[in-house]
Amino acid sequence: MEIAYWCVVAAALLPYLTVLPAKATGRYDNAAPRDWAEKQTGFRRRAVAAHLNGFEAFPLFAAAVIAADVQGMPQDAIDTLAVAWVVLRIGYVGCYFAGLATLRSIVWIAALAMALAILTMPAWLM
Repeated sequence: MEIAYWCVVAAALLPYLTVLPAKATGRYDNAAPRDWAEKQTGFRRRAVAAHLNGFEAFPLFAAAVIAADVQGMPQDAIDTLAVAWVVLRIGYVGCYFAGLATLRSIVWIAALAMALAILTMPAWLM
């Protein structure tokens, strides 16, 4: 399997790993998970928000990787941009955990740019 597809797997798992520390360090209520999430503050609230954002960011990234691969775009370019996306998203989660809102937004924009670069690769390679 290509590196970019491993990145899609990592991207699919990242939201679950993101919220795990919040659930592990608090009194998580599995009987009412949405109620639990709404009551969180501080780090736990930010972890839940990062978790949800991970699900929002995933479809564009996965679709971009698949579309670029199907169109036969250079695998090295797809792989490089996909790895950059995953690294940026991990950085995004770190910024969210730390409460670094401005830096988090910058990293979010950079990750979005990577996904868009993969998606629009046919246009800028020609």
